[in-house]
Amino acid sequence: MARSLPLKEPASRAISASQALAESIVAALEEGRLAPGQRLIEADLCVRFGVGRNTVREALQRLASEGVVELSRNRGATIREITPEQAQATLELTELLAGLAARSAAQKVHEQDNSSRMRAAIGRLEAAQLKIDDKPFIKARAGFYDALLRIGRNEELQRIFPSIHIHVLRAQFHLTRAHRNQFGDFSAIARAVLAGEPLRAERAMRKHVRRTRILLKQENAREAHRD
Repeated sequence: MARSLPLKEPASRAISASQALAESIVAALEEGRLAPGQRLIEADLCVRFGVGRNTVREALQRLASEGVVELSRNRGATIREITPEQAQATLELTELLAGLAARSAAQKVHEQDNSSRMRAAIGRLEAAQLKIDDKPFIKARAGFYDALLRIGRNEELQRIFPSIHIHVLRAQFHLTRAHRNQFGDFSAIARAVLAGEPLRAERAMRKHVRRTRILLKQENAREAHRD
């Protein structure tokens, strides 16, 4: 029998059960407990996450609208798989949006308690970097991007950014280990944000995403050569 997994509901905001389930599925995907191409059976999800069928269906619809899940009459719900070409296109868009997130955060970092939020986010990421298990790093990386979005207070960016299915890309192409090796990039982004230097922050973020694009392109070239 599948082990029941608690829903991961952010304490800072009240969210629906279906949204909490959708976020839990994304977390399971990034942590390797679910995989691209894997079918998501409603009954199994009900047992695994301890929720009802209506909640599962709403969550799957939400994930389908965000490009994480594909819904089919014949196969039901399947976690999306993306091609190397789609991955590169996703990272091109990510570079622009993440760069804007870093720039916006740097513009507003000295307002309210934003500098404390940024220091806490990079501190958690640094602590997670020292652990062998990838799960704390995955959680802290998500928290780092969330901090940038919250500090920047660009509502349209907050709405659009989660919809670019970066979760699927990270899981399918195993990018977490690479990002752990690129911790210096996150430090550079945080320093620029905390210094209140928007252009420097944007450049640091875009450089980080470009490094990921190059790494992925090199890996795909090696895969093609082996085939």
